[in-house]
Amino acid sequence: MKIALFQPDIPQNTGTIIRTAACLDVGVDLIEPLGFVLTDKHLKRAGMDYLDMAHVERHSSWQAFMAKHEIGNTKLVLLTTSGDTPYTNFKFSPSDTILLGSEGSGVPDYVHENTDARLVIPMAGKTRSLNVAIACSMVLGEALRQTSKS
Repeated sequence: MKIALFQPDIPQNTGTIIRTAACLDVGVDLIEPLGFVLTDKHLKRAGMDYLDMAHVERHSSWQAFMAKHEIGNTKLVLLTTSGDTPYTNFKFSPSDTILLGSEGSGVPDYVHENTDARLVIPMAGKTRSLNVAIACSMVLGEALRQTSKS
């Protein structure tokens, strides 16, 4: 199981996601360009001393990420407000990569077209979206619950 962040722009969210990944022993792919530098104080504060414990791989572009991703036998699962499947109805596999878009603009159409599934977190009323780190934790928790061997 991995998490991939497509061009994240808020360092605090990225730090929180990396910290979560370190605690749950899940790798993180960062797809550039990033909206901040990795030495950003907000990223470090949110990630605390967990940043060095995480398995983080940087990719210079979407194309570089896809070239590496296609080598493995994994599904690319996009979490999006325009998803067609509730995340609780999806059957996760241990080799899946959960992809999250940038906080400001999500992902472009060419990313949507290259994913194996587009999941949504159902929300009440006129609400639009959750914080990306919260959404990541919810979906990752469900994916790990489904794929746990214990």
